Amino acid sequence: MKKLILTSAVIAALLVAACGTAAKSKNSSSYNIGSVEADSRTAIAETTYGKVAGYRQDGINIFKGIPYAKAERFMAPEPPDKWEGVRSSRAYGPTCPQGKRMGWYSDEQAFAFDWDDGYPDEDCLRVNVWTPGINDGKKRPVMVWLHGGGFSAGSGQELPSYDGTNLAKKGDVVVVTLNHRLNILGFLDLSVCGDKYAKSGNAGLLDLVAALHWVHDNIASFGGDASNVTIFGQSGGGGKVSMLLATPSAHGLFHKAIIQSGSMVRTMTPEYSRRIGAAVLEELGLTPAQTDSLRTMPYPRLLAAGDKAVAKVKAQADAAGENHAFIFGWAPVVDGDVLPSQPFDPKAPEQSRDIPVMLGTTMHEFTASTYVPAFRNIDKAGAVKILKGRYGDRTDEFVEAYGKAYPGYQPKDLIDIDVIFRPSTLSLAKIKADQQGAPVYMYMFAWESPVMDGILRSTHCMEIPFVFNNVVRHAAMTGGGDDAQKLADRMSGAWVNFARTGNPNADGLPQWEPYTSENGAAMIFDNECRMRYKHDKELMDIVMSFPVRGF
Repeated sequence: MKKLILTSAVIAALLVAACGTAAKSKNSSSYNIGSVEADSRTAIAETTYGKVAGYRQDGINIFKGIPYAKAERFMAPEPPDKWEGVRSSRAYGPTCPQGKRMGWYSDEQAFAFDWDDGYPDEDCLRVNVWTPGINDGKKRPVMVWLHGGGFSAGSGQELPSYDGTNLAKKGDVVVVTLNHRLNILGFLDLSVCGDKYAKSGNAGLLDLVAALHWVHDNIASFGGDASNVTIFGQSGGGGKVSMLLATPSAHGLFHKAIIQSGSMVRTMTPEYSRRIGAAVLEELGLTPAQTDSLRTMPYPRLLAAGDKAVAKVKAQADAAGENHAFIFGWAPVVDGDVLPSQPFDPKAPEQSRDIPVMLGTTMHEFTASTYVPAFRNIDKAGAVKILKGRYGDRTDEFVEAYGKAYPGYQPKDLIDIDVIFRPSTLSLAKIKADQQGAPVYMYMFAWESPVMDGILRSTHCMEIPFVFNNVVRHAAMTGGGDDAQKLADRMSGAWVNFARTGNPNADGLPQWEPYTSENGAAMIFDNECRMRYKHDKELMDIVMSFPVRGF
């Protein structure tokens, strides 16, 4: 049981990580970026705040670090300042300040993930754009990517996989990534300290809305269609998509949504969010009347107090049996205004009834054997012993149900199978489908990477390079081989088709049926893609009969 607890702690830390690396190959999507055109005549676009200069590479116009808003600490975002002349926008802008990424201290993780953490600054509200054409009158689908890392870490550049060149080129779409405020800067609820701070607990969520307003107002200059915008994100980015589906101020700013390994049915309640705010003041020895001093406090001191406050209040919520949020602490809060109610509990938000949703998970997510070498060759007796720490006298039922869902399994599969993200994904899919509005499409990514003797399996983040058609650019994660590229062609095609029409059916895939509570339909992405129907229902029924813990 101690091993299981340690493993869960190590794996949970990876929620604030993401994955990727760059490599070169000669196969069909080789990472051959070609020559660069960057001059006063190439890649110039007009925004509502001034002209921006990007560069052209491999047939794609690329803009980086464009300001979409500005904000004072804890305050709602405002339009950015206008500028004269042409603003050079060829390099990524600042990333939101955040805690140390512990993954760098693991050689295997550092090799496979190869994060680009950029440079931190609180003036971080920036967008990056990849587009095949500028001011050409075309109305291309727009795909706005929301990065992972929970609501605490990450950026729109952290993974080589996030580069939008291949996706924009393959699908003739406009790809947008962005940075926004995170952790204590984006989600410290100080609303008990007066009306001035009424929206501080959702500042980071309001940043996302501001970015979508920028897309709406400016994307036509970049060859995009403001009336055909898809938001998609993975892990914490999927959680952000979940929140935006229920955020009134985001209504009408996007038209399709994709949630990858991050479905959130519930988020923070005001009771506990405000407790964290009060606990931060207590940690710093401040009274509510001294709240303004937080706005100039050095970030490291502020974050340290915030992390202590979250840990303290989380322990209280756990002890009271009241921790029902998937992410506890730095996350949006149901404040009755920015976020009027829980996003998908007890029902789906009416505002997004007509928005098609695609959602899914990887088969293994936070793969225990990836991070604990002793589990890689575990025998069945050892796996069962670990499972008993969670499932007790229902362990034999779990093992039997697993065998029905996945015949011919290895013992390590019993502890590697995802039991964190799939339950919440099934819950959100059912609630959304039962609304009987726009269709819901479900998937499971089951392809296993051959890298490092296969230790990564279908781990958390593994599907991202396939979605962006970046399996070669991300070869330390995927291997960059022919099988990976064939699957990337199919998956990126499905994502593009969904963004274009709301239907993900694509060449090389069997007919992808919408999910309903009755059919449980899911596309399984692997070397052989196939449809399955309630294939793991018995297994998930057992898993969901126990408390499904988030982070």
